[in-house]
Amino acid sequence: MKPSDARHIPVLGPEAVGLLAPRAGGIYVDGTFGAGGYTRLILETAGSRVIAIDRDPSAIAGGADLVTEAGGRLTLVQDRFSNLADVCAAQGAATVDGVVMDIGVSSMQLDQAERGFSFRFDGPLDMRMGRDGPSAADVVARASETDLANIIYIFGEERYSRHVARAIVAARSETPITTTKALADIVAKVVRAKPGEIHPATRTFQGLRIFVNEELDELHQALDAAERVLKPSGRLAVVSFHSLEDRIVKTFLAERSKTGGGSRHLPEVAQAAPSFTLLSKRPIVAGDAEVAANPRARSAKLRGAERTESPAHAAGDLPGWPTLASVMRAGR
Repeated sequence: MKPSDARHIPVLGPEAVGLLAPRAGGIYVDGTFGAGGYTRLILETAGSRVIAIDRDPSAIAGGADLVTEAGGRLTLVQDRFSNLADVCAAQGAATVDGVVMDIGVSSMQLDQAERGFSFRFDGPLDMRMGRDGPSAADVVARASETDLANIIYIFGEERYSRHVARAIVAARSETPITTTKALADIVAKVVRAKPGEIHPATRTFQGLRIFVNEELDELHQALDAAERVLKPSGRLAVVSFHSLEDRIVKTFLAERSKTGGGSRHLPEVAQAAPSFTLLSKRPIVAGDAEVAANPRARSAKLRGAERTESPAHAAGDLPGWPTLASVMRAGR
């Protein structure tokens, strides 16, 4: 690709693609295509091929020109990145040389009022990345007070979650909560923010968005899928933006790169051979210049690892937190 084509540089983009070390003939997966920033950077390596995935139909439509420009080196697929192994297989790539993921909501989605992701703009309370399934308004209308409190506490890390849930249930008994402004106003009445602190609705919106899109379950499953499709010496690069995501990535890579077991006082515990080698002990973070140009980069953490020749570990069970299906079923 020509340098002039690099219209969108994602957070820690050069660093993430640098960890992948793309080469001619290599096949790479961009699990979160978005505006195509990582894909463009990978395609700058002549002869590389990218399979890019996004669940948002707007992102797929927006990538049509890049597909044409790539001249057959880019395949764009609308799907969840948890399905990346199946997506690769369908494209004739049983194994790949690299996987990159940028976790969470995109700046484009946040900036579109009609998508309902942000309290900065008044719009429908939607928050769905894929435009399918229950919306945030559906969850707010049907979830029990207990489920709402758990959702907002677990996924939003909001310590006043019970107060917020109680206020939502009281408000919806009077009138449906269907807009971002309506929800933000309800939350602001029970969560007080001091000057200079984040908006009182920030954590509630985060919790609902993560829940509606099943983002943390998706991340768990996507990491397992990446482990299965990466070739020996293939590389994984993951950029996360808050502690919930980063904790999952950090734990996954720590478990998959662990060697040995036991101690001189205890017998060695049998465990699977390491399937990854860490590329850095600490996460890579954005420099001052990038943070100044893009404040969202301040919270970004990049972790990377290289696949070993050992078999993939067995996928672990998902955490026992509330699920979209169970909450909506109980709310009928």
